[in-house]
Amino acid sequence: MKEDRSLRKELLDLLEGGNAHFSFEEVLAGLPPDSINRKPPNTPYSLWHFVEHLRIAQWDILEFIRNPAHVSPDYPYGYRPAAGWRTDVAGWERSCAGFLADLEALKELVRDERNDLLAPLPHSPSYNILREVVLAADHNAYHIGEIAIIRQVLGLWPADNRYLTG
Repeated sequence: MKEDRSLRKELLDLLEGGNAHFSFEEVLAGLPPDSINRKPPNTPYSLWHFVEHLRIAQWDILEFIRNPAHVSPDYPYGYRPAAGWRTDVAGWERSCAGFLADLEALKELVRDERNDLLAPLPHSPSYNILREVVLAADHNAYHIGEIAIIRQVLGLWPADNRYLTG
């Protein structure tokens, strides 16, 4: 039982960011609203495209865990808006809120000790909750790191950010 609690704590820490990773909230803190559709050189994707990709991919993983009838979007085009698409502040806020709500739902799956993290998923016996949560956390960390770099490239990283000083 002690190992199970320890595993759950580590998974929650991994999902929340920190330690070696930025959190979602931290990497977006202080972002000017008029920059959400800006694209760095040599990429067709804006900051919003990255956030929306994070939201869609995490939602897909969450639904795969909890809904046996879930059908994933077509890869790769179903996992992010088309390069030419833009959003407004309300769309940006929906993307961010959706990501955070699904992140909380993943964390709740981990917190709920009735969920055996290692048991095969009934509808997909080659997979388990542990694998899917690690996949979501890994994917999130990767793209959240990209957002940090994009902010730096676009000159949108706060000058007082502790990760770039010293």
